[in-house]
Amino acid sequence: MDNKIAIEDLVRSICEALVEYPDQLRVEVVTEEDSSTVQIHAHESDMGKIIGKQGRIAKAIRLVVKAAAIKNNEKVYVEIVE
Repeated sequence: MDNKIAIEDLVRSICEALVEYPDQLRVEVVTEEDSSTVQIHAHESDMGKIIGKQGRIAKAIRLVVKAAAIKNNEKVYVEIVE
């Protein structure tokens, strides 16, 4: 049984709960040699909801992704793209 957590699905479900326009939300994973980067693209008016006051929501998303990545023995970064 594979217990790997799908990082992309995790980020998508977190962000969909935050944004007003979930249909315009795009989550992409860019894989490099030793790490991956999750890029979050959202509607212009939803960017503040994903980032949060003083970046608190973004930090929380990064923390959850880091915990899931450690469980998967991966190195994953989160990037919020405007």
